[in-house]
Amino acid sequence: MNLLYLVFGANIKNHFQANFSILTFLKHRAGLTSITVVTDAPNFYRHLDEFVTVLPVDEATLQEWKGEFNFFWRIKIKALEHVARQFPNTPILYLDSDTFLHGSFEALHETLRRGTALMHEPEGQLSQLGSKTEKLMWNQTQGHTYGGVRLTERHTMWNAGVVGIPALRAPDAIALALTICDELSRQQVTPRLIEQFALSVALAETFGLQAARPHIGHYWSNKDEWNEHIAAFLLESHLSGRTVPQEVEAVGAFDFRVVPVVRKLKNTRHRLENLVRRLFPPKQVVYVGDAELPADE
Repeated sequence: MNLLYLVFGANIKNHFQANFSILTFLKHRAGLTSITVVTDAPNFYRHLDEFVTVLPVDEATLQEWKGEFNFFWRIKIKALEHVARQFPNTPILYLDSDTFLHGSFEALHETLRRGTALMHEPEGQLSQLGSKTEKLMWNQTQGHTYGGVRLTERHTMWNAGVVGIPALRAPDAIALALTICDELSRQQVTPRLIEQFALSVALAETFGLQAARPHIGHYWSNKDEWNEHIAAFLLESHLSGRTVPQEVEAVGAFDFRVVPVVRKLKNTRHRLENLVRRLFPPKQVVYVGDAELPADE
């Protein structure tokens, strides 16, 4: 199996998430053909040099991968295409940085081996989803044909934090996803979920889909809490001088139930918290070198 990560930008949190995710898979190194990290920050992966292939991507390549409609997340499908060409007889497992393996690697591998694709979990039929973006997307696409596939009520949106593609017919599935993605862009469908839906449709049509959630955690809605625990783990590794094999052993003792992977809060709470911060700013803020301020009376 080939693992694939896309990690861009200067936010260090995204990169230590990816490092942690890779460590959770390295226990099963014997079952991995490659681990490819497509990134514009290769220095953050030097610690893992022996175990990963870093593919630095320059602006020209990124622009090419975005395609004629300059759609950023089209690069996910192009990166899958790149790895499939490099390893034509091996399944691919793409992972968002905010994921980790906690279940059976063997079960994931077997699902792909028998020709069923993986995505993290089904979110529901697009025709039934309730957000403004999803409703608009369904109104724009229902009954239309993309890549030879006519969209009906049965087509389901899957979470694309995990994308597993079997080796057999991988080029066909990826080409179909690219075509659907580009045709949705050409029709000016609301863009936020285009790549996710293109992969959902292409993989379902080509292979059939199964959820990876029983084996892979995806903490997209609770990143702050997970970032704290992952940062503490990696800091301890750094201060202790752990080797990568020692980090893999330490991950084996990590409590993956320490915080929930899903924690959704009402928007009203966020608005109230922001209001409190504006109404009650800090009474005193002093930086090193500032003149000393008088004590509160």
